[in-house]
Amino acid sequence: MSILQSDQNNSSPEPRYDLADHFLACARLGRYLTVASRTRFFISDDFQDRSVIHEAAAVAAIYSKDNLVAEAALMPLSGNISHLKGQERDKYERLFHLIEQQTLSEDVRYSAKSLIESRFRESEIREIEAQLGGKISPARERYRLFLGLVKQLMDQKITAKPFIEEFKEFTQDVAGKLDFGIYSFCLDSLFRSLQIPATVKKLLGIEIIAFPALIRRELLSNVLSYPGQTRDLVEFVGSMMDRQLDPEAVIEIDLLKDLKLRRFSMEAISELAIKSGLSSLH
Repeated sequence: MSILQSDQNNSSPEPRYDLADHFLACARLGRYLTVASRTRFFISDDFQDRSVIHEAAAVAAIYSKDNLVAEAALMPLSGNISHLKGQERDKYERLFHLIEQQTLSEDVRYSAKSLIESRFRESEIREIEAQLGGKISPARERYRLFLGLVKQLMDQKITAKPFIEEFKEFTQDVAGKLDFGIYSFCLDSLFRSLQIPATVKKLLGIEIIAFPALIRRELLSNVLSYPGQTRDLVEFVGSMMDRQLDPEAVIEIDLLKDLKLRRFSMEAISELAIKSGLSSLH
């Protein structure tokens, strides 16, 4: 099984991955879902592409740490059932029972249960899709507004202090309502950009270190693994981590950073985490 049909003719040396296995590996490491190339995080829109294999979508619905992505992964599966008959339909219905029993997301559990009880009526599928869209759209609009402020910062029309205050409000507004992949992409763009002052990046680092552990681990390991990241910022973030975080949390961030730098495989990191007793990495 390939990650996406469009990747099959890719001339890149990047190896093919079984996307379902990749999602399971992310779950074992306590990670948000990434694409197999590890270049970015999956977002809910990715599951509108019909070339995502159903087995992978099912695994994403069960194991994703991002509730919106998990719920989005459920929808292509439900839309497929109405066209099936006999044993094929029975197989998909059993899959939905499994998702309902095993998923980490209460929203996915409720949606799967509703679809099973309604026998996958198209009206019920459309209603759940509308509910999902209602959760995502307002936060996406807020994201676009924030990007306007980023442009002002780049154009030197706003200083660091009011920008950070707006970043705090932006984070508060989108917390739990926006695909983590989009939020991460926003921060990635800020830290990668040469037009964003180093002072702003350091202030963002100070904000991120107070985030919940799972989110903090993903974002800080991103900052430390960017190609071409300045030594000054890497040293600042490393020093901040040493001062404010427990040694175990620092090790977890460093391990994930090494994974992103391709120094270790997911399997090697998982084995090391088990041996080291790092509970949130296995």
